[in-house]
Amino acid sequence: MKLAWHDTDVVDLPTTGTRITTFDGLVEVPGGYGAKLVWARTRAKDFRAEFAATGTPDSVTTCDLITLPYPTKFGLFRASSAIAPFVAITNRMLVVRWTESDGRQRVLLFEPSDHELGQNTPYFAALARRTPGMLRSLLVTEHGTVLGHLARLGIRPEDVDYLLFDHLHTQDLRRWVGTTSPQRDLDGDNAVEPAFPHAKVIVQRHEMLSMSQLHPLQQPWYQPETYQDVRPDAFLPVDGSLILGPGVAIVETPGHVFGNQTLVLNTDTGIWASSENAIAAECLTPEHSRMPGIARWARNWRQEVVLNANTIETTADQYNSLILEKTLVDRSQTDPRFLQFFPSSELTASWANPGTAPTFTHKAITHS
Repeated sequence: MKLAWHDTDVVDLPTTGTRITTFDGLVEVPGGYGAKLVWARTRAKDFRAEFAATGTPDSVTTCDLITLPYPTKFGLFRASSAIAPFVAITNRMLVVRWTESDGRQRVLLFEPSDHELGQNTPYFAALARRTPGMLRSLLVTEHGTVLGHLARLGIRPEDVDYLLFDHLHTQDLRRWVGTTSPQRDLDGDNAVEPAFPHAKVIVQRHEMLSMSQLHPLQQPWYQPETYQDVRPDAFLPVDGSLILGPGVAIVETPGHVFGNQTLVLNTDTGIWASSENAIAAECLTPEHSRMPGIARWARNWRQEVVLNANTIETTADQYNSLILEKTLVDRSQTDPRFLQFFPSSELTASWANPGTAPTFTHKAITHS
């Protein structure tokens, strides 16, 4: 499949944000993945002080979107001994606002998933077909919508500057960025008008290119056909890590997908990182987990973290990326055994999934 943006010049991102050179050079690291792990840990330590000096955003607000089932064997990769085949995860959106040095106000939405259209992702569509409607209504909870949350916060869609996802698994962005031609399943005879007319989707160039020819391991998790007619000028492809504003950065964290990226925030409680590289804060300090099997597995296999591994694109890279995130962040002020890593889809206790209740949850990042 040929994506529309391959035929059109796409705006690049040289004037928005500042490139983070601290993370340059990974490709040239001599040796194997062990050497790259040392590199990731060292560079993350170096970046902590550099990042803290950029300041803090004006506010960070957390908005719950949907809680849904997810296979235990993916979310707690090899580590869980729970009998439940599924865990529950809650997908959340972060609304980040900051002020530029020239006084301009910026609004970034992190993980603004259109969960209604996300249900058409091949894996979740197949799961829904196998699940009776009554059971699905018990297992899936819709908490709110992207536009509904923004209305509650008094933010107009036209004032949103950036849309950001750690990766584009499950995402159908047509309603957010608009299309260049009619979409039969949405507006029938009309092209889709963008809900966010001025917003740019920040995406790693690696992921954009990979979507034009997906590998079989990737195909269950993407909806590439929905990008055929999206507006190319709505995308800002980037190469690597950037500081977007005071206390707001994106850091390249390949592995879960090759073009994975992490939102990093400096707040009044210290540094946070948010991605889907892990589904629970305790997956970064598994020795403190009370979930069946987690601590024992980490100890026996000498694993420092537990990955979220639905697509094992480059597992060692993802492990190293999670160590980078682990090294970047501060400890939780609520329970210092756990870190300020905020899963973009966080493990959630559910009566339907015995043995998978998290030991600790953040539930939100709040900063103002």
